[in-house]
Parts: sequence; C-alpha cells; structure tokens
Amino acid sequence: MGYDLILAGGHVIDPSQNLDGVMDVAFAGGTVARVARDIPRDGAKDVRDVSGHIVTPGLIDLHTHVYVHGTSLGIDAEAFARSSGVTTAVDTGSAGPGNFMGFRRHVIEPSAVRILAYLHVSHAGIFGFSQRVMVGESEEIRLMNPIDAVAVAEANRDVIVGIKVRVGRNSSGTQGTAPLEIALQVAEETGLPLMAHIDHPPPSYEDVVNRLRPGDVLTHAFRPFPNAPVTAQGTVKQAVLAARDRGVWFDIGHGKGSFSFKTARTMLANGFLPDTISSDVHALCINGPAYDQVTTLSKFLCLGMTLQEVIATSTVNAARVLRRPELGTLRPGAPGDATILSVLEGRFDYEDVVGEHLEGDRRIVSDGVVIAGRLWHAREGVRFAA
Repeated sequence: MGYDLILAGGHVIDPSQNLDGVMDVAFAGGTVARVARDIPRDGAKDVRDVSGHIVTPGLIDLHTHVYVHGTSLGIDAEAFARSSGVTTAVDTGSAGPGNFMGFRRHVIEPSAVRILAYLHVSHAGIFGFSQRVMVGESEEIRLMNPIDAVAVAEANRDVIVGIKVRVGRNSSGTQGTAPLEIALQVAEETGLPLMAHIDHPPPSYEDVVNRLRPGDVLTHAFRPFPNAPVTAQGTVKQAVLAARDRGVWFDIGHGKGSFSFKTARTMLANGFLPDTISSDVHALCINGPAYDQVTTLSKFLCLGMTLQEVIATSTVNAARVLRRPELGTLRPGAPGDATILSVLEGRFDYEDVVGEHLEGDRRIVSDGVVIAGRLWHAREGVRFAA
C-alpha cells in the first residue's frame, strides 16, 4: 500500500490502544493507516525518521479561547498548535448564540487546526475580558439567551460539543447559581453536556458540582482557595467524590487564575487525578502562568503523574469527554493527526496562578505536528530526516 507519510521509529504512546513502544505510524488519505513495527517504506511519499522522539495521537486541549480578533481574549489557534502540539483546540464559550456564526465562518472553518466549541449560554459569550475591562457576562441575567442557544447548537452540531456557563464572583457577581440553572436547561433541551466554570464564591464549589450531571465537565477543578476542591484537613471534599462517582468529568483549565500546586498536590496525594488537563490559554495567560498545553502537561509530570497518564488526559480522555471517539487515538481509520514530542531533562521553573514556583526536572516540548496525514509543522531546529 502506498502511504502519504510514515513516522518511523518513534516511541508511540497511545493510551487508547495501550501502545507504549517503538513503532512506525503510517498515514494515507488523511487518516491513520497502520501502526506497527517496520512498516514497509516502498511507495511511501514521505518517510520521516522520528527515532528518539515520542509520537502520540494529536493532542486535544479541552479548554482554550481561540476566537482571535473576535474577542479580546482570543489567541490564534494555528500559532498555538505549532508551539504546543495541539491538533484539536476546544474553545470554551468565547462565543454565544449572538456571535457564534462569525466565529464559525471567520475562525473555525478556515483553520487547519480542528476547532470544536462549547457554546456560551450568554448572548455574546465572554465579551468583556481584557487587561482594562473585566465584565462578568453571567452577571447580567438579561444576557442569558437560552432560546437562541438551543437553536444555534442544533444548527451547528458538527462543531458544537456542549454548552458553557461561567459562575463565580468574577463571572456572575451575586447571581449565584441562576446562570448555571439556565445553562443546564439548554443542555437538557439539546442533549449536550455542560461545562461549568467556577471561580471565587458565590456560589460555592459544592453548589456547582452538586448540580452537574453525568457527562458534564467542571473546569478549573484544581483551583486555589477559596472554592478549592479540598478541605483544610487535606482531604477531597465529599461533594467532589460523589460527583466523580456519578460521572462528572474534572478538567484542569489552568488559565490566569485557576490552578494551584497546593491544590494539585493534595488531590494527587488522595489519588484523585484529573480526567483532562487543559491550558485555558487566552490572551492574558499565554505569556504566563499557563503558557501552553505542553507546559501545563509538564507541571503534572513533575508533580508525579506518569507520562502515560499525562498523555491520556490530553488524548483518549479528552475524546471521551467530547463524545468524539474518533479523536485522541492512532487506531487505523482515525483522523490522521499526531503529535511528536520530546521530554527534556534538566531544571525547569514552573509557576502557578498564586505565585508559587516549582522546580521540575522534566519538560515536555512539542517537536512537530501531523494534521490530516501530513507533517504540518516541525519545531525550529528539529529535523526529521527523510
């Protein structure tokens, strides 16, 4: 069989298939064609030697803001993918029903990187988020637009994967759980999962997580005090454990203000690993403290998660959350996306959102990205010999 591309001799880590070893990955017709040792090169259009590198399914960042030029917090998805190895960027509520079609036409459709979206229940999404203006879109209840949100979600099922709402003092003021209740009605009406943001109280972490249903996502799940998921005694709150038992997903969503090493250490010490690790990258955190997806993954590697566990959170687990089983895998027939990584050893400084620094001994870096079966980007200075 003639292949379009073979990545030869890389260390393949694909948790969806329990693959962890040196193999070749072949692509044809924009999809994964084969994963095996010593795939014949005859007739292949492009063969790249990736020995010494790690090959994973295309990374999925479950929480991003990529409505570039359409909102003040949006960053460029393709530039982000080049630096972070992300082949699927999931935008979480940058657009609402009032401006989603602009997001779709001008950003999602032209992008080489796959962009999926959680639709905000607020009419214009997260519209007032910058260094100088900070308006909580859920604070003004008149902006909640459930009727149009249902219509837009139904008309864009190919790219809308769920409903988004932000609650907390910075997002919803004193409205408490009212915006959450409206968003849950939209999720019920459409049959889509909900992603809920939580920041400072009100409402409390428990008030939010207790309302989430199986398949819903709590993002900013390892946030600092107040509204942390842990007790002062170093245990995981019972409401959090109960939510996981009933099928709620827990996502990191690092961002500018939503991840602390202290919380993460306590959660991991209790055996509570995140379901998905995401960057929540946007204009106010892309230059720190979140930076990108591979930096966020690196923090958990340095906190004690294994490389295989970390990769799973950004591949197969994220695909399950999205209900898109064709993503996050290198199974033959899957979309032809892959990420080429290295794990550097040394001394690396990492920071959280409250100013704590962690000196780690490893850093995950993105060396290249395959999209639709073609090598789309290689990091400057990295050469994959033909």
